[in-house]
Amino acid sequence: MQTKFRISLVAFLLLASMTFAQQIPMPQASPSARISQKVGLTDVTVDYSRPSTKGRKIFGELVPYGEVWRTGANGATVLTFSTEVSIAGKKVPAGSYALYSIPGKSTWTLILSKNTNLWGSIGYNADDDLLRFSATPGKTSKKYETFEITFNNLTDNSADLSLKWEQTRVDFKITTEVDPIVMGEIQKQVIDAKTTDSALLYQAANYYFTNKKDMDQAYSWIKQSTDQDPKYWTMHLRAKIELAIGLKSEAVESATKSKNMAVEAKNPDYVGLNERLIKSVK
Repeated sequence: MQTKFRISLVAFLLLASMTFAQQIPMPQASPSARISQKVGLTDVTVDYSRPSTKGRKIFGELVPYGEVWRTGANGATVLTFSTEVSIAGKKVPAGSYALYSIPGKSTWTLILSKNTNLWGSIGYNADDDLLRFSATPGKTSKKYETFEITFNNLTDNSADLSLKWEQTRVDFKITTEVDPIVMGEIQKQVIDAKTTDSALLYQAANYYFTNKKDMDQAYSWIKQSTDQDPKYWTMHLRAKIELAIGLKSEAVESATKSKNMAVEAKNPDYVGLNERLIKSVK
């Protein structure tokens, strides 16, 4: 009798667990989203949920002024940096941080918290703050029905992170280290190694030219690269560097070679670039 009872109990529990495991699939009220962006040499990722207005007044009502907000919906919005970055002039180590905010009519306080495990702002503790900084909200020209986070104004070493909802927009800049890293690699792979690799020489010359560093050194590298293995894009860089250091006839000669190679490779973009460079000299 006891054996039959145990079997029946086990069968009931299994059936109950199967019943409760079944769920009706429904769309999320605030769908989760992930955006990623390479900023300089750093991977920046944002994981967040996207609530919608749905006819409600948001800032000052649904999201009260002067109170900590999860900056999204559901769980905390989380920013992840693959390397150290700078925000508001402060260093932020590589890692993941919850993004909280305190909205205000004229000023917002943005918070990076080391605690990424909270549901929204429930249990938020200022002791977990890594960084607090201020930002000025602006008014958008269109209404954002759904909360949106985007990357804007990308440069070689920075990007703005934009928070937009209703007709309010708040931006803050994320800055990454690029030049010390690149210069370290050029020192190691090009200068110290005394490389003869034409691709590495081209990269080093291009970085020096783009960032207005030692143009004579850039010219030495690009000459070595193009003398060994000329390509239409490397010859075009040679022409630009020659023009920058005042070697006009040499620049025209290099641009002409680059143009002819680009014609053969059927690359109209570089044909046009070289034609404009030649025209600018004459």
